[in-house]
Amino acid sequence: MVDADWMECLRREPVESLLMLPSGCVQDHWPSSLQEFILTARSLVLPREQKSPQSFLPNSRVASIGTVLAQGMNSKKKHEIEALSGIVDAIARSRGAKTVVDVGSGQGYLAQALSFEYQLAVIAIDASSHHASVTNTRAERIKKHYAAKCVEKQQFKVPRTVTCHVLSSDTLAAVTLDACQDDHGEHITETNNCNQSIPQIEQPNHSIPQLVLAGLHACGDLSVNMLRVFVSCEQVQALVSVGCCYNLLSEDTDTCPGFPISKAAKSSKLVLGKSIRDLACQSAERWRNLTKEMALQNFDIHAFRAAFQMVLEKYFPEVSRLSPSIGRQGKALRRQRLRKVMESHLAMGKADDLSYPNCKEQHMNTDGSLPTEPTAPKGAVECCSNELCTGDTYSTSAVVGSSISRVNVGPSDTNLDECCKFTLFKDFTISGLGRLGCGFVEDVNLLEIWKDVQHFTEFIGPFWCLRAALGPLVETYILLDRLLFLQEQGSAVEASLFPLFDPAMSPRNMALVAWKLTGDPLEPSHGFVRPWA
Repeated sequence: MVDADWMECLRREPVESLLMLPSGCVQDHWPSSLQEFILTARSLVLPREQKSPQSFLPNSRVASIGTVLAQGMNSKKKHEIEALSGIVDAIARSRGAKTVVDVGSGQGYLAQALSFEYQLAVIAIDASSHHASVTNTRAERIKKHYAAKCVEKQQFKVPRTVTCHVLSSDTLAAVTLDACQDDHGEHITETNNCNQSIPQIEQPNHSIPQLVLAGLHACGDLSVNMLRVFVSCEQVQALVSVGCCYNLLSEDTDTCPGFPISKAAKSSKLVLGKSIRDLACQSAERWRNLTKEMALQNFDIHAFRAAFQMVLEKYFPEVSRLSPSIGRQGKALRRQRLRKVMESHLAMGKADDLSYPNCKEQHMNTDGSLPTEPTAPKGAVECCSNELCTGDTYSTSAVVGSSISRVNVGPSDTNLDECCKFTLFKDFTISGLGRLGCGFVEDVNLLEIWKDVQHFTEFIGPFWCLRAALGPLVETYILLDRLLFLQEQGSAVEASLFPLFDPAMSPRNMALVAWKLTGDPLEPSHGFVRPWA
């Protein structure tokens, strides 16, 4: 699939050079066609360097979130909430809107910042009733803190929570307008449940306040449904959306797809497919900030997944044809390895040195011998695939317990380096088969498959770096599709893409900001990113 000269060149490159490739960095000794490919791809990507919100909206202010509001947030989330809440507040004030609808609100971090720091009425919509409960509990705790600090008696608003599976723009519009119906007073904590698609409210109700739709990393079609509601609902005056999870976008459907949505993109007849949409989530900034050790581990994980596909094709062909997803096995494996390293170094009094051990160190027993088979610790459970999981993680072999003993792992005289990689591949495979519900068969020979593919593993790193170089380009195409959809509405809508977050900290950093020109237009300065830029 890839030019042989390119791969022959890249497989000899140091890891550090490969990690810079997605950022558009080339080497003089590379084939000219490879250099041209990488530089052309990079030239077509929207600029992602973070810009000050004031450069976009001069009258905006970014309030620093205190420790009470920031409780539970990591540094990434705090950075995002501070920047986004400031933009949403500025947009809302300029449009005369006092109510914000936080779509895909999660645990309510953005909603609470807008309520307590900016004194906006907020409706938080999320599909999870658990998230609504967490949002309500957290908001009441924050409210008590703010009330205790306030000298004068002041009525603090808390977000109203609505639990709803938003399956279409009609559902989102109806739920939003229903939640705002005749609501001029203080927003109180309230959880409504909506699991069915609701017909859109056709007639505008003038008792409904002017609204701003906001979404921080609203997944897949949810971001697109926000755009459609913005266009169709008279009460929605502005939109601030940061998309995410492009792999979950619906595509090539007869109804309203998540991609493409603009006339321009539809006219191109381009179909991305899930594999390409997956690439849109790749981050050049994250790649170039990886250490050499972490990069090599990433390459290993991709090699394991490719070899796992060979296992499926040989022993479970009916599963292989379904293009199965096995979740975040790579993340789980990396967490497992890092935890083992930390425990090992803490035990030896070397907590300040968290470099990864060599293969021999990784597989030594406490008495210095090499282990025969990994065993599941007492009470072992499968770690969830949630990236934010803080619970204990265990060896992936623990997922299937004693079933591991039925897999033929081949002779025990494998050299140490091969043993290291093979053992990790074995754990990956067993966990993956467990997630797919595949039972083991007696003649599964993992070592045989690993030996067959091991010769090709040196190409995994170069191949994935080439793929990652296309990631920002695919994301640019998806973002421009959304921007063009809004600009195709005519002169009544102003829309812009703005790099709001630090891309190294928050890779999905492009905010799509739009408002209806029903009054005096906003006058942002040079923050606009036009499709022809």
